[in-house]
Amino acid sequence: MQKITTCLWFDNQAEEAVNHYLSVFDAVFGGGSILDLQRYGASGPGPEGSVMVIRFEIAGQELLALNGGPAFTFSEAVSLSVDCATQEEVDELWARLTEGGEEGQCGWLKDKYGLSWQIVPRALPELLGGPDAEGAQRVIRALMDMKKIDIRRLEAAYKG
Repeated sequence: MQKITTCLWFDNQAEEAVNHYLSVFDAVFGGGSILDLQRYGASGPGPEGSVMVIRFEIAGQELLALNGGPAFTFSEAVSLSVDCATQEEVDELWARLTEGGEEGQCGWLKDKYGLSWQIVPRALPELLGGPDAEGAQRVIRALMDMKKIDIRRLEAAYKG
């Protein structure tokens, strides 16, 4: 088990969200599973028998989903960043995670539950860390005009 695990606080949609994330990431990377599921008992605070916490794994990362009620909601202050090897992975994740959600700038999005994600092609940090400092600045300027990141446009910007 991981020493540090991200816990995602939902009002009452934890099970629905986990099933959605499992289907999204299974379609792109394969695998993923529910590792543990705990339900509220008679002492609550949720309805007896309803899902309290689900421990699940997607793309090799364990997460927790908690039905904690409406007291807290997601914000952009915390996001999950996904490393994508190809444009196809970027495109597929972007399409599936923005469905019912909203696109943001520079590869950021909010899914239909309000959770923020960064869909980052591996090429981005490689270009930003490349030997051409001016090329890296062109990449940043190109990135600022994007919502979903386009690797070819980044590479073209780097080359000038």
